[in-house]
Amino acid sequence: MQTLQELGAAVALRRRHLGLKQAEVAQQAGISAESLSRFERGRSGEFGARKLLAVLAVLDAELDLIAAGQSGTLDELRCERAQANATGAVLSAVPRTGPR
Repeated sequence: MQTLQELGAAVALRRRHLGLKQAEVAQQAGISAESLSRFERGRSGEFGARKLLAVLAVLDAELDLIAAGQSGTLDELRCERAQANATGAVLSAVPRTGPR
């Protein structure tokens, strides 16, 4: 993911996968439902790190950072895709060590 809109869409996918409503997640994360709605729809100019981490905690998800331009082996990429499809994870990546 490279944009805030893509991240918002991934959060929405994870929330729906868990069968949670925006209002539930927002309340538990300590943010407004409108703020979460705008973020998920890609209508938010910014969404702070504290808000994002709180939402991810409610969704039992975490954010992995991967260096741009890094790619894994074909098997790692297949595993990553399968995990994301199976769990609706926001980001699910196989740890990468050193250059490939």
